[in-house]
Amino acid sequence: MEELELTFLAKELPPKLKTAKSKQLLDIYLPSTSKHPTLRIRKFGDKHEITKKEPVKEGDASHQLETTIPLTPEEFAELSQLPGKRVAKTRYYYQENGVGYEVDVFAGDLVGLVLVDVEFTSLAEKAAFTMPTWCLVEVTQETFLAGGMLCGKSYSDVAESLKRFKYKKL
Repeated sequence: MEELELTFLAKELPPKLKTAKSKQLLDIYLPSTSKHPTLRIRKFGDKHEITKKEPVKEGDASHQLETTIPLTPEEFAELSQLPGKRVAKTRYYYQENGVGYEVDVFAGDLVGLVLVDVEFTSLAEKAAFTMPTWCLVEVTQETFLAGGMLCGKSYSDVAESLKRFKYKKL
């Protein structure tokens, strides 16, 4: 399945975020030896899956080919024993002005980082999108903020790169 998505750094948490539906996510990226792994196992709520994401065109992270397979809890439990790189976050499913946002509030070593994803059904819809005022800047093409790059890192590992956007830890 193809995915059209833009990613933003949050400037502040959106109004009424805490009333939005949310799920705790645990992502484990494999292999642990890869600088930027593209294979991920995920636990979100009571669901489990394995996903591989790769850009359709090299250098464009906004257009990905995504293959996802559901896993049983037992399959996830066994795969999660592999030495993958981990990242935990709360994902809020926030709605504003008819647009659905996935607001990822990172936990653990990445606490303070908040990323916002918006998915689109067409290139025209993506091109016409206007960033909300509570977002700071679009960072879709910033490799250091990709899930496979953030896994296993701490906020201090990315703080220097975030400075150029004048990001303030939330």
